[in-house]
Amino acid sequence: MPGFAVQGDSGGVERIHVAVDGPYADFELVGELLRGHAAPSLQQEKDGQKPRGSHSTDNTCQNAASDRRQTGAPLLARIFVMNNALDGKVALVTGGGRGIGAAVALRLAQDGADVALTFQQNQQRADDVVEQIKVAGRRAIAVQADSADPAAMTAVVDRVAGELGRLDILVNNAGVFLLGPLEQLSLEEFEQTVAVNIRAPFVASQAAVPHMSAGGRIINIGSNVAERAVFPGFALYAMSKTALIGLTKALGRELGPRAITVNLVNPGPTDTELNPADGPNADTINGFTALGHYAAPADVAAAVAFLASADGRYITGATVNVDGGFTI
Repeated sequence: MPGFAVQGDSGGVERIHVAVDGPYADFELVGELLRGHAAPSLQQEKDGQKPRGSHSTDNTCQNAASDRRQTGAPLLARIFVMNNALDGKVALVTGGGRGIGAAVALRLAQDGADVALTFQQNQQRADDVVEQIKVAGRRAIAVQADSADPAAMTAVVDRVAGELGRLDILVNNAGVFLLGPLEQLSLEEFEQTVAVNIRAPFVASQAAVPHMSAGGRIINIGSNVAERAVFPGFALYAMSKTALIGLTKALGRELGPRAITVNLVNPGPTDTELNPADGPNADTINGFTALGHYAAPADVAAAVAFLASADGRYITGATVNVDGGFTI
């Protein structure tokens, strides 16, 4: 959950207006970079040794990610441990140029899928993700698109299916995040939030289904605030993410006879530039979780990858909370 400033004893919130390609704005440090480092030794891994330069998802990874955020070091390439869970599949990840979206795109490619991703503004970051996927031997394209534009979303879906030959997995990740007291939120902000966070997943799903065969997957990315809004100022954002619960259930029922599953992943506090695990509100947010720490974007991507795989074939209409126990 992105942090925000609290003012005074009344609990009022400082106005924040943040628009991002995905719900969280950061690249996860997803692996060892090829530049300047040797590839991990498979023999080292077999012998139970940690290869030089490898990262875990504990504090070591968080510290490395923090260092990278401060230096602005680019992600140039990903060393994948490939598997074939999604071999031959094609995935589209909206808002896949950074943050959770980038982690999802990389994980799906790691599992064997060819991946298309959308971005709105930061082409360099999107190109970095595409390059990492291509280095791993998978096809990848990045398409600039405004998720608030229904025609653009339909065109992206059709283009991806045409260029990559099919479409099996749609991850509706792109979103806009607007915070503020109820009295100060404008109608324009309401309409923007609905357009990006609700209408775009609907339109993209509507466009994607005709391209999908049995085994297709639609995975929506929501937020834990849909189930537990512990801070003031989240009315607009929480409303939009709660709508995805209804959309997911209804589409799961409708598309079930076609063997297309539809599920929702609700991330909790996740270590990103917008809400870093070492940020000013981190201790408070950690206290709301059962596990006592933030997720890495890769943790959210792992849940998406499972639902996208054959192992998730009997799960549909479900909400998966990847929030460290924030909502229990």
